[in-house]
Amino acid sequence: MAAAAGTGACSIVWFRRDLRLEDNPALVAAARVGSVIPVFIWCPAEDGQFHPGRVSRWWLKQSLMHLHASLTNLGSPLIMRKAPHNTLSVLLDIVEATGATQVFLNHLYDPVSLVRDHSVKQGLAEHGISVHTSNGDLLNEPWEVYDDEGQAFTTFNAYWQKCLNMPFEPEAPHIPPRRLTGPIGKILSCSAEELGLEDSSEKRSNALLARAWHPGWRYANKSLDAFLHGPFLEYAADWQKVDGVTTSLLSPHLHFGELSVRKLFYEVRTKQVAWTREGSAVGERNVTFFLRSIGFREYSRYLSFHFPFTHERSLLANLKSFPWHLDEGYFKAWRQGRTGYPLVDAGMRELWATGWLHNRIRVVVSSFCVKFLQLPWRWGMKYFWDTLLDADLECDVLGWQYISGSLPDGHELDRMDNPQVEGYRFDPNGEYVRRWLPELSRLPIEWIHHPWDAPLSALRAAGVELGTNYPRPIVEIGVARERLQASLTEMWERETVLKAALANGLEEGLGETTEVPGTGGPSHERMDVHRVVVRQLSSHSGSSHIDQLVPDLPTKSQRQAAASILHQSTPIEEDIVEATATMPPPVPYASAGTSMVGITNPCEGHVPDIVARPETGKAAVRHLDLDLNSTAESVGAGGHAESESGAVPVWSPSVSGQSQHQASAECLVPKVADVQQGGLTRRLTQSILRVNQVAMTSNKAGEDDIFIPKQEGIWKRTLKRPARQDDMAK
Repeated sequence: MAAAAGTGACSIVWFRRDLRLEDNPALVAAARVGSVIPVFIWCPAEDGQFHPGRVSRWWLKQSLMHLHASLTNLGSPLIMRKAPHNTLSVLLDIVEATGATQVFLNHLYDPVSLVRDHSVKQGLAEHGISVHTSNGDLLNEPWEVYDDEGQAFTTFNAYWQKCLNMPFEPEAPHIPPRRLTGPIGKILSCSAEELGLEDSSEKRSNALLARAWHPGWRYANKSLDAFLHGPFLEYAADWQKVDGVTTSLLSPHLHFGELSVRKLFYEVRTKQVAWTREGSAVGERNVTFFLRSIGFREYSRYLSFHFPFTHERSLLANLKSFPWHLDEGYFKAWRQGRTGYPLVDAGMRELWATGWLHNRIRVVVSSFCVKFLQLPWRWGMKYFWDTLLDADLECDVLGWQYISGSLPDGHELDRMDNPQVEGYRFDPNGEYVRRWLPELSRLPIEWIHHPWDAPLSALRAAGVELGTNYPRPIVEIGVARERLQASLTEMWERETVLKAALANGLEEGLGETTEVPGTGGPSHERMDVHRVVVRQLSSHSGSSHIDQLVPDLPTKSQRQAAASILHQSTPIEEDIVEATATMPPPVPYASAGTSMVGITNPCEGHVPDIVARPETGKAAVRHLDLDLNSTAESVGAGGHAESESGAVPVWSPSVSGQSQHQASAECLVPKVADVQQGGLTRRLTQSILRVNQVAMTSNKAGEDDIFIPKQEGIWKRTLKRPARQDDMAK
């Protein structure tokens, strides 16, 4: 057994998405106590459907090797272990082998991590291990920011203004430890290669990534310096240009925690002070725009923490009635960049080839997915998760909910951005399209973003044959607009029926909601958004602002849901049989600082009174098709299909005469074979009840069954004419 060096205590630092030495509060705190055992545990079983994709795992592998070298130089190498079942068992093994008495970690806020971390803390506490948690990912903790009534914000501008006007500045970045004292003796560990983050079939493709990207915390600092002395100087003017390096390219470094958001914030604020002294209006605009992008990242974690169901269900409750079009053919064409709209297709091909997309292109392709094709936003979000280098659950959820109109301040439901107009706005010379669509490279500027309108002579001169070497538009703009309006009308009709049923006591409600102005639709109806109390203004909390707040698990169904998410073990009861519709009790949050680890009944007066009321109503899976054929054959730039990893649950919805609306369409994600390899098997445990991990149940009001919506003839209409010019009006 390895023993602690010296007389100090032996502590484990559990690294997750904080792969850096600089400004790492958990590492600094542990180093002050005594000897340090840095640990990283790879447990694919706990990732469930959010198992990282190929490019994301490549980045993680490189970053771990970089961190291991840095920690070795400090005196305590990174212990890397692969957990076959769960993280807790590996942590306990290391505790037993080293005699460690404390575990230090930095907070995470996505629902999967909240479930796992809560379980780990309870398990460690049962073995007498102290757990110390810190904020290493945000400027402000989610429970520190609330409106004048003590409720969670549901609009970004109000949230960000509150953050910018907080009574205290974000904590300054920590400097890294000068040295670390490691344990005496050898601890079982494996190399980054032995973790199995990439297999032999992926290495050839991954080798191309190394030409453009350099993972690791030292490279993150270099990238930050390059940005501050380069694109940042003209950021306000250039950030929307998609052709060229106009953004920071820091998002992968931020996701994996190679760069601290506090360091980024203070570096930008330092620039702001200098520009203010110089009276530079351009500099001030640069800072305002960039800090706003940091704010969106903060807000994504804020929403994920307070509304942990948002990775599967819209924040606006009304969107559950939207008749999403479950067309796998459309989904395949969108993924492959074969929609017939050049800017959309260029973006999707760049995504597959590089794992990266400019933010404006992400908006364009996601808007096309949910507004033109009316595919469930969760389908697109999951594909982004599988293919992006900077795949980030919280940020992806925020982006897709914003575009689909699922947020109170998101895009209007009836907003439909024209890809042709967006093309000339963000890629005026067509250089971006020509780079990723070589078949259109000889088209002149006037036709590059709408080749269907080009005269036959221009197409022939450019070597373009629509329908042969480049597809015709998958759906005409005018037809797509008509379909969207029809779907919105149907949504409001369904919502009216549901509200009438609620009023008559035939259905159970969503818990506590607040009405907000509608985001669009035929009548611009008012919409319902969940209400979450962050702080009771009459109470006086003595809880430290650094304490991690974690959801409690008071009911059997919630415990089963959490266990199923973590271990994918046995299906929970509501997945198989239709349970009685009972109202679960409110779910409190428990403070989990060092003195509160493992508490399951937070009745102490100093615990913040934070209540999230879950939805009710039980969903039942009538039929599960485990043999659904794949529709995915995404092709990279070289024309060869490549394999990604990450499992997507496969659902075959059945028809029910009892339900009058489409249930959980956002959760029905078709299997994409070329992004599947290992990971989670297609099982009943990834049911619709995965909507909410812990703090809320995943039951949906009034959704007794899952069924296929009626497929209207309009969806099968073939194109008989090219889109007219008047169809192109935005």
